[in-house]
Amino acid sequence: MVKVLKFGGSSLADADQFKKVAAIIKAEPERRYVVASAPGKRFSNDIKVTDMLYDCYKLVKKNQPIDDAFALIEERYNGIIKDLGMKLWLQPEFDRIKNAIVHHAGRDYIASRGEYLNSIVLANYIGYDFIDAEDGIFFKENGTLDTEKTNDELTAILEKHEHAVIPGFYGVMPNGTIKTFSRGGSDITGSIVARAIKADIYENWTDVSGMLMADPRCVENPNVIPTITYSELRELSYMGATVMHEDAIFPVREMGIPINIRNTNSPEDSGTMIVSSVESNKVDTVITGVAGKKGFSVIAIEKDMMNSEIGFGRNVLEILENYNLCFEHLPSGIDTMSVIVNDNDFLPHKDAIVNEIKRRTKADSVTVNGGIALIAVVGRGMAGSKGTASRLFKAIAENDINIKMIDQGSSELNIIVGVSEDDYIKALNAIYHEFVK
Repeated sequence: MVKVLKFGGSSLADADQFKKVAAIIKAEPERRYVVASAPGKRFSNDIKVTDMLYDCYKLVKKNQPIDDAFALIEERYNGIIKDLGMKLWLQPEFDRIKNAIVHHAGRDYIASRGEYLNSIVLANYIGYDFIDAEDGIFFKENGTLDTEKTNDELTAILEKHEHAVIPGFYGVMPNGTIKTFSRGGSDITGSIVARAIKADIYENWTDVSGMLMADPRCVENPNVIPTITYSELRELSYMGATVMHEDAIFPVREMGIPINIRNTNSPEDSGTMIVSSVESNKVDTVITGVAGKKGFSVIAIEKDMMNSEIGFGRNVLEILENYNLCFEHLPSGIDTMSVIVNDNDFLPHKDAIVNEIKRRTKADSVTVNGGIALIAVVGRGMAGSKGTASRLFKAIAENDINIKMIDQGSSELNIIVGVSEDDYIKALNAIYHEFVK
């Protein structure tokens, strides 16, 4: 058996956390490949190393010196090394990176050095080989991951190493420059490594004991989800659940590799298993989780005989496309069409889009309702449970909440409701406590 482990920034924030990570890795001989993030916050007001590197980048852009700012980065790593009792000497690496920053290295290169340095420290501490991510993770000219090349090259590299630490978050462009994934991209690196080595399990270690059934900032002490499918995770991640980067699912999903979300600070907790599928008779609860996001508007379009007008929907969506907008949902009726859009993208062009829809579709009315929050109720058990929707709507109604939009996927994996942003937290709690007693 082979396990790939990824440790987040909070798991590698200081020497004490490094010791916990080392104990976890050494506890099982199958834990052979480790993906490391840059040091995260040690306490609430602390600064992540990645943000410290971004600060250096900003100073150079303003033609200001970085000596003091970069000295804090050196101090952070040297402190970890000293507290671990290591004799590792990183000064040549510091000098090379500082020189590159001063000479206007790219933003992605600068940001990636946190993972690069931390992986060198971790590899030396636990006695594993260090493999630079730029040697095995490749991007195409358009900035997307070159999946085939990456898998082939990385597999060949990993097979030469019995144990290795690989920096997360970055790879290399065809011209040799460093390219980073989006924030949280170390999750993706871990998934890529797991796929390349054909791992049996990808363990994603963070500071929580798995995925929760609801946002703990909104619902008090929500339960941990013991098992969740890839599809359910995608739904919940899209609607705001942030334990793991949602793009990290695809590489392992193709290979059927399960992901185990674990807590570095409580390694005895079993966490959450993310799997391809679960037998229907093993579903413990009707819903797997509930998640949501604020900041949406509903463009409500009405026109008599809309359903018989060829090209009506295409005209509306083409207008959104012209403004580089995606739609979130399209709940519609015979003579009505509603388009749910994200306010950040929509509001700057609101009047122009509404006027264009009126002009091109000759609609009887086009109105915009803002301040909408979307809540997704997700669960593989919903398809085989009668009355799920009625329980959901009853719980919302009993809490005096008005539903502004309803949408359900054909797979019966989720039901999405739109409510006023003012009712968002109340609605989340009503739904959660209806299904989780």
